[in-house]
Amino acid sequence: MKDSSPQTIYLKDYTPPAWLVEDVHLTFRLAPRATRVTSRVRFVPNPEATAREFFLHGEELKLISCHIDGRSVTPEVTPEGLTCDVPDGPFTWEAEVEISPETNTALEGLYMSSGMYCTQCEAESFRKITYYPDRPDVMAPFTVRIESDLPVMLSNGNPVAQGQGWAEWHDPWKKPSYLFALVAGNLVNHPDSFTTMSGREVELNIWVRPGDLHKCAFGMEALKKSMKWDEEVYGREYDLDIFNIVAVDDFNMGAMENKGLNIFNSSAVLASPETSTDANFERIEAIIAHEYFHNWTGNRITCRDWFQLCLKEGLTVYRDSQFTSDMRSAPVKRISDVIDLRARQFPEDQGPLSHPVRPESFQEINNFYTATVYEKGAEVIGMLKRLVGDEAYARALDLYFERHDGDAATIEDWLKVFEDVTDRDLTQFKRWYSQSGTPRLKVTEEWTPADASRPPSRDLAANPEAPDQVRGGTGTYTLTFEQHTPPTPGQRDKAPQVLPIAVGLLTPNGDEVVPTTLLEMTEAKQSFSFDGLTRKPVPSLLRGFSAPVVLEREASREERLFLLAHDTDSFTRWEASRDLARASMLGALTDPSKGPDRTWLEALRGVVRDTELDPAYRALLLALPGENEMAQTLHERGITPDPEAIHSTRQAHLQARAELWQANLPILAEEVAVTAPYRPDAEQSGKRALGAAVLDMQSRIDWGKTAARQFETADNMTQQLSALACLIRYDAKNSARYIRDFYDQWKDDRLVIDKWFMLQVSEATPDRAAEAAEGLTQHPDFDLKNPNRFRATLGALAMNHAGFHRADGAGYALLADWLIRLDTLNPQTTARMCSVFQAWRRYDADRQALIRSNLERIAAKPDLSRDVAEMVGRILA
Repeated sequence: MKDSSPQTIYLKDYTPPAWLVEDVHLTFRLAPRATRVTSRVRFVPNPEATAREFFLHGEELKLISCHIDGRSVTPEVTPEGLTCDVPDGPFTWEAEVEISPETNTALEGLYMSSGMYCTQCEAESFRKITYYPDRPDVMAPFTVRIESDLPVMLSNGNPVAQGQGWAEWHDPWKKPSYLFALVAGNLVNHPDSFTTMSGREVELNIWVRPGDLHKCAFGMEALKKSMKWDEEVYGREYDLDIFNIVAVDDFNMGAMENKGLNIFNSSAVLASPETSTDANFERIEAIIAHEYFHNWTGNRITCRDWFQLCLKEGLTVYRDSQFTSDMRSAPVKRISDVIDLRARQFPEDQGPLSHPVRPESFQEINNFYTATVYEKGAEVIGMLKRLVGDEAYARALDLYFERHDGDAATIEDWLKVFEDVTDRDLTQFKRWYSQSGTPRLKVTEEWTPADASRPPSRDLAANPEAPDQVRGGTGTYTLTFEQHTPPTPGQRDKAPQVLPIAVGLLTPNGDEVVPTTLLEMTEAKQSFSFDGLTRKPVPSLLRGFSAPVVLEREASREERLFLLAHDTDSFTRWEASRDLARASMLGALTDPSKGPDRTWLEALRGVVRDTELDPAYRALLLALPGENEMAQTLHERGITPDPEAIHSTRQAHLQARAELWQANLPILAEEVAVTAPYRPDAEQSGKRALGAAVLDMQSRIDWGKTAARQFETADNMTQQLSALACLIRYDAKNSARYIRDFYDQWKDDRLVIDKWFMLQVSEATPDRAAEAAEGLTQHPDFDLKNPNRFRATLGALAMNHAGFHRADGAGYALLADWLIRLDTLNPQTTARMCSVFQAWRRYDADRQALIRSNLERIAAKPDLSRDVAEMVGRILA
């Protein structure tokens, strides 16, 4: 266990490594509790180093022997690593250590999962395999020999030799230790191949446990699409002879981009129509793309230090978002990303865990694999692309790959290529990387009517795209923006950011008088005027969510209804619907005598019945703001949220909509019915998404009868699971039978049973959620050591907002109990789960006291891990 009182590491204290590595040779003699690892490493002095101390990281290792240039040495060993006297010039270091993969429940370094050996070394877990300078700016080619009686033995790079009981691999590309990977086990492969744009044939494999081969085809097609897309869009070709993916059941994250040997959580690669939902398929497609894209943005160019984590993750998330937009629906993908950003990253920005996209310090780097680094990091890339334009972005990326291939780079390196390509000064833009918090953007407007004595605006009059009724006007419409970023931990005063604000203007009849225009805001307060108008326009602001800000503007219900009906930008049209829903729910929460806004519901019904719109988009229009989002909205307005009242109000809105639309539901259901064989593509998935929303409304009316029919006849997991969710919600009398039937049908499929665990807790009524979760922890299939099963059970409790925040604190206590138990086994998963408590200060005094007491219970655990100690300390601070 790591020291729970570690030192803080600061970006400003970075120093180059004293020693560089020319090449690495590793030999693994695998045994469950006594694996021997022999390392032979060629070190050379770093001419840029300011000191010459020789230090190798190492944790939980049993040192057997070590030699320098063949001479036995006795180093000074500590729990963090070792030091040793070494020659002034180049030398070869050799060491042998012993480790115990079978007892490694933290799932970091080399561990075992269902009899399979596998590794996870990012961020700092290679040091649990052997002694080494475990930092991303030390890069070298690796040669690996694996000795075992297992049939499949894999590592990074290309296979170079094999025999009975051994295999050797060589990765010719320099890489840091965090990208090292090894897998050995009784595995079978789904093979394929890909021909690169230069004509090289690459061998492809997805390796799985026996019995899972039928779940590999979709993942393989996703991989080939990713390889083709990266060539066509970014000009990046794969650079090894083989690309392997391995599915692992016990994995802390979604997947890992190890060079040539990607290791995946089974849930992020295995898929079939019978066992996976449409959302699973889309997630798998995106994660496979993400990890493959890392081959260039993360592997060929890595990060100099872990403060630069957003350099590889933000850019790669942005690239996988582009990919999904091209494979599916760009508007739906953009809205989905914004929903996720607001649900996960905005609360992070506004709470005790707030930190810049590039943090200034950390104690445990595992705690900075956050929505801010990933999702906000991607938003920063998107803003940069909007500001410089598509063509300049493409040239800058080409220069980035050319200039930094093989480098461990920094944010400064990244921004410099854009400055060199565009001649722009990005000093102010760089604040997005160093300044935490979500900017709030206040908007006011001013209309100066047309003056008959003034000549018409030449520019607008000459615009052939402008509607006839607005050509030649002399009115001026002015938008004034004021930006302000509230204080965050460690950063009280905030400087103005560069904000790309996409704006369109509509005439009162719905025509676009000014198409999407990008305004570049650089000051704390700034105005932009539009001349040549005959009538006051209706603004469509922050189109495409062009900057990750909170937009503050008092808009009337009539204006929002107008935008819902007429806006030509998919995002701002959806945003108008969301604003109307939020306003209706807020009205009912602050004045219980108010019911749902029927005018909005009628308008929404008209839009949702528009068969020209993408069904997936219509499904997004139907989704009400979640309970957690409403709690944050109330908090921002100075109102203490009541989770139970929020839940009741949201349910009342859903019920009112179902009753109002009752006559339309059969027609909608028939329109989106899919009769063709199942395909997880955008077209069918969109129809099923809208169908699920319709089924929920029907189930509210008929108490689950339609859902029961769908449950019995569904030939795919998407429809069976959506039916089961409705039965749990609305058919209390029979839901236990359907839950039992689902389990009996799928009890041998571990990934489906994860869904079974999750649904029972996330869909439980608030008064039963904690009991449902507690009961499932006693189920024979519950496995504390498996992160997927733990998240499906206890993570689902946190998803049930009113249930988790039940007034008696049962949800808090149950989660804290299990986090205390899990920390001893898996600190990384425990620390990430602690983040569900981060918004605790927005609730009433009683709930705050309950949460605080449970956080203090966690903090008081003997031998608390460093990961959890830092997280709980930050939340309580």
